[in-house]
Formats: sequence, C-alpha cells, structure tokens
Amino acid sequence: MKQNYEDRGELGKYNFNNKLNNLTGKQWIKFTKSWFIHNPPPRGKKKILHPASFPESLVKIFIEFFTKEKQTVLDPFLGTGSTLVACRSASRNGIGIELLEKYGEIAKSNLKQKSMDKFTEDFADLYHDVLIGDSHNLEKLLKDKYGEIPSIDFCITSPPYWDQLKRSSMRQKERKEKNWDTHYSEDSRDIGNISNYNEFLLEQKKIFDEVYKVMKNKGYLVVITNNVFADGRIYPLAFDTVKSLSSNWVPKDEKIWLQNDKPLIPLGVNSAWVGNRHHQYCLIFRKEEKNE
Repeated sequence: MKQNYEDRGELGKYNFNNKLNNLTGKQWIKFTKSWFIHNPPPRGKKKILHPASFPESLVKIFIEFFTKEKQTVLDPFLGTGSTLVACRSASRNGIGIELLEKYGEIAKSNLKQKSMDKFTEDFADLYHDVLIGDSHNLEKLLKDKYGEIPSIDFCITSPPYWDQLKRSSMRQKERKEKNWDTHYSEDSRDIGNISNYNEFLLEQKKIFDEVYKVMKNKGYLVVITNNVFADGRIYPLAFDTVKSLSSNWVPKDEKIWLQNDKPLIPLGVNSAWVGNRHHQYCLIFRKEEKNE
C-alpha cells in the first residue's frame, strides 16, 4: 500500500493530503505560535531607497505556509518588491501593484538580482510582474495585463500605517539628515497622505475589497500593520483594520512579529510615558463565500 506521507527527517513527515502548503506537520505546528522573533539580515540599499522597507525573509515565511509551489501571490502595496523577491525565492508566481513608478522600477531591478532557488524546467514558466497603478483599480489592472483575472491564491502586504511617515519623528531624523525619502510621495492617490484617520480606514478597506473580488474562495490574506501613536494618543489601526475588513473577510487570527533588533529611543524620558513600539501585527483573514 502506498504511504500517504513522506519522511523528511528532522523536518518531520509531509502528508500528501496537505491542501494548503508543502510543509510537514512539525513545521505547520511551529508556524501557528502566536508570536515570533524575526531579525532580518541587513537590507543595505533597499532600506535607504524606501522609507518603510519590508523584509523579504519575513514575507517568504508566510508565503511558504499559505501556498504551494507554483501558486500565485498578490501584493497591492508592493513598494520596492520584497513580496515578489520572496515569491521568486519560494518558487511561487507573484503579482505586485505599485502606485509610484519610482518604487516600481526599483522593484523590477531588485527582481533581476534574485535568481530562483529552483530553476528547473518545471518552474521555467513562473512569472513575477510589477504593475504600475492604483490598487483601487485592481480588477482593471489585472485584466489589462493578463486579459482575464488570474487565480489569486494568497495576498500578503503591508499598507501605509496611516500618515505616520509624514509626521515629525525622531525615527526619521537620520533619513532627513542624509536626504533619504521620509515618506512615500505627495501623490493624492497615495492613502499614506490621508490625514483623517477614518477616511484612511475607508480607503484602505476599498483596496482590500478589490483584493477580495480577485481572491479565490478560501484564499488567505495577511496584512502587516500596527497601532499608531499620534497627537499624544494611540490610534488602534491594527484593531480597526480587523473591524473594517470584517464586512467581507473572515478574521482568523493574528501573529505578533517581535522586532528585538531595533534600538531604543529616549521617548518621553523624565516627562511622560511614550513606548518604544517594537512589534508588528500580522493579521490573518480568509475569504469564505457562503454559497460555496
């Protein structure tokens, strides 16, 4: 009788009935821990070019849990291309939408510098496309590129944290001194430029409503975001994101990314409490259409 599993030694046993990913049960269980520490390797020039760069090593961990090889991953806030680089490394197809041509071109350049880990004939038809445009128009962008909506298996992204980057901050001091970008753009379509908190939540939701339309049923969405300290108070952006997206998406859980490598900054010392925020929320949603 043919076994329905494969012994992968220290990694554990892989069950061929696994519908979600290519991981063993041991790897699966390890991922389900609600918090994790991830200190990405130095990103050098990528950190300089973008004011809120996203480590591809982190993205790859999520991609390898929520997809199988050759499936398709979407990022509607691509930035300089970390998600597509991770897709290329993990042998997945990738589609990234970037509003700003400047960052889109950097993403294309970063992709050219990354070779696929499994470059064989079986993986020769993988694609990793950077589409310049506004994710409010996601369906049109995909149809214009592919002629039809491709099957999207998973979406992972990190939207702007409201207009946090535009606010004066000690964390931006070094970037200002070196004349690096301190915020994304001055483009009116950029939701990171919306100063009204509730309006930002609404526009963010509109983009994830578009993602919902193109996502396959039972496909997962991971949004990496955080709460924001502004005007002397906390704005619960992560929690409000869960609430606003729940009209379509089914919230499933959160994983808390602990950033143990970030330096401590003397915020509010000798005056008042201001925390050093050294974590991010990785919010997990699923599309579950009731008629299927």
